[in-house]
Amino acid sequence: MSLELTVILLIAAIGLSVLAWIMQRRPREGFDPPLVPWTAVQVVAVVIALLMAAHLVSLATGKPFTGRRGL
Repeated sequence: MSLELTVILLIAAIGLSVLAWIMQRRPREGFDPPLVPWTAVQVVAVVIALLMAAHLVSLATGKPFTGRRGL
């Protein structure tokens, strides 16, 4: 994956996370549940943002992330 695509996906994931946070904080008019599960959307967006940040670090350093055991 290229650097440009990684940065674009990182910005999009952060933007989606902020949008989900804003939508969660809006007052609801009734007792109906929201049509979109904004908490789940926010969790997925944060996971994608963390993955893209880790990929950005591996692109910047030139070393792939191998974890603690080096597998």
